[in-house]
Amino acid sequence: MKNFSKYIDYTLLTSTASMEEIKKLCEDAIKYNFFSVCINPYYIGYAKELLENTNVKVCTVIGFPLGQNTTKSKVNETKNAIKEGTDEIDMVINISRLKQDFANKEESIYCINEIDKIKKACKGKVLKVIIETCYLSKEEIEYACQTILKTNADFVKTSTGFGTSGASLENIKIIKSVVGDKKMIKAAGGVKSYEDGLKYIDAGANRIGTSRLLVKGLKDNKSGY
Repeated sequence: MKNFSKYIDYTLLTSTASMEEIKKLCEDAIKYNFFSVCINPYYIGYAKELLENTNVKVCTVIGFPLGQNTTKSKVNETKNAIKEGTDEIDMVINISRLKQDFANKEESIYCINEIDKIKKACKGKVLKVIIETCYLSKEEIEYACQTILKTNADFVKTSTGFGTSGASLENIKIIKSVVGDKKMIKAAGGVKSYEDGLKYIDAGANRIGTSRLLVKGLKDNKSGY
């Protein structure tokens, strides 16, 4: 597939990630022409230096990985990340509040307002909203997507990679059936090979988050995200 590499957010979000590992991540991203590296906020400045004069973008995470931070905290995290130079933001929705509103058959005004406040803080940068599909039923996934459709966010993202499971083709199809072409989709976690990646793209994914080198013909020994 032409330009497959440009679907990849090459990811390292472990709590023990070292500067050497971040350097290797960035070097691989440059070598294989990936769209971005996805890292914790602490390493934004370092990654920007390593990726200077390249086409590889820097993506970071907000309210990660539980989504239970206050809106004010998430907004402040976002403002700081933008100041540090990140190009994209992946935020975790307040999963508990989302499920509560769904159970009460209410519009999730809290989540809508939170997402839009974070999007405003992005100052025009791309915002992806992680819904953590492993904790949601089919109906809750649809509800989460309907909620995000009411916001200015750019993407629905499946997973943090720290839940009980990551993306699935079934969930990508569910998300696509709700958002259509109105929002983009990021499949994250559990995409294990180049061939898997193609299947996710065919199902509707516009971006793939992975810690694996999803390069055609390259055997990868990484595991995890």
